[in-house]
Amino acid sequence: MSVREEPRGTELICVCGSCFMRPSCVIAGRHLVPSRSSIFNPVHTTFLAGASTLPSIPSLGGVPEVIVTGRANVGKSSLINTVLHKAGLFHASKKAGRTRQLNFARVGPGPHGRLVVVDAPGYGSVGKSAYGELFDQYLQTRAELRRVYVLFKAKNGLNYYDEAMLAHLGTLCNRDTKEQQERGLKPFTIQPILTQLDNIPTKDIQQTVAQLRVQIADLAPNGLLPPILTCALNTPFGLDEVRKSILEACSVEEDQQE
Repeated sequence: MSVREEPRGTELICVCGSCFMRPSCVIAGRHLVPSRSSIFNPVHTTFLAGASTLPSIPSLGGVPEVIVTGRANVGKSSLINTVLHKAGLFHASKKAGRTRQLNFARVGPGPHGRLVVVDAPGYGSVGKSAYGELFDQYLQTRAELRRVYVLFKAKNGLNYYDEAMLAHLGTLCNRDTKEQQERGLKPFTIQPILTQLDNIPTKDIQQTVAQLRVQIADLAPNGLLPPILTCALNTPFGLDEVRKSILEACSVEEDQQE
């Protein structure tokens, strides 16, 4: 595969196709092209509502949704803002636990947009049980839900709370209770996002990623997709893979900017 050169300052993503297995290829900056999807034009991205209770979750025209979760202070809001090209869309803070409700953002042109991205409160030692209950209720009842993204800082590995969340998602993703089947709820998929790969020595990246893949697969074998490897600083990579994954999850065709 040839390398296409792009001007400095262009957003970079890896399209090697084998980088899930060879993350050093991404770190090295090989096979990079710019993102050109018009769906993620920030002009068409709008914060819609926050919901702290199940009844307050808004009805948004039935467009498909994805939700992003992770340990408190893992960088969920920051990553979503970067992926959606919209600084400040969701409040990001160095202080853990600042997201205290489900936050909904419309993405794409049209009165209802093309899809909705939801930022969930973080879990872990600083998370509150009420946040977890709301998240669970959303997962079990939201017909529009298509995929759950779980963020992990690659250098930190998995802790008890990460393991518990993965196992929990694995039990919920099929949505196969009698009530859920009667309501016509479809299963959702689970996709890990491993962040800050640039904080790991290059020689250790492949082993670190391989170990995390095995751990994650053991904990949540149902509905699990391969992890996406990302870095939002220095030479960014993986961000467009997140965008493509969101479009695929929501069955939205990718528009191309001229």
